[in-house]
Amino acid sequence: MIIETKRLSLRTFQEKDFADTFAIYKDNETCRYLLHDPWTSETAEDLFNVKISNSQLKRDQMLNLAVVFQNKIIGDLYVWYTDMRETVELGYSFNRAVSGNGFATEALQKLIHVLFEELDIHRIQVNIDSRNQASKKLCERLGMRIEGNFIEDYWNKGEWTNSLIFGMLYSDFLNSIEPPKRRT
Repeated sequence: MIIETKRLSLRTFQEKDFADTFAIYKDNETCRYLLHDPWTSETAEDLFNVKISNSQLKRDQMLNLAVVFQNKIIGDLYVWYTDMRETVELGYSFNRAVSGNGFATEALQKLIHVLFEELDIHRIQVNIDSRNQASKKLCERLGMRIEGNFIEDYWNKGEWTNSLIFGMLYSDFLNSIEPPKRRT
């Protein structure tokens, strides 16, 4: 699967992507709000191989997509089905060195388009740590709405954390698309 945007390619992970992916996940700040600790030289290969094996979205299998910019992996998008019919959850991680360039917005807008238009998904959700302001702003830019604010609902890395649940229906997506400009 290869998905193209104006500046990016979204594709499944390949062996050659290890070093760039390790650079993303070995960063403490990147992993601060994730459910796992930063990758180490001892754990990285096994964790990376999971990303390679997640090459198709199935009811019982997550899909991982590498975000490629100028032949370099700058991000990881992950999608999995929830227990609810035609509903998926999204996750994402990007190399902090490229933040502020709109890459996450561009990649996720395209992925959302594909999920709704090509895979007939009804609803997309994102669950984030409420302290992650960058992720909150990203969800808002994508046109998602806050559907839940859970207080101390998740024990992670030795502390209780709060969760924000964002959601978007297919109808929301259709309303967020700009209509074509009319010729005069």
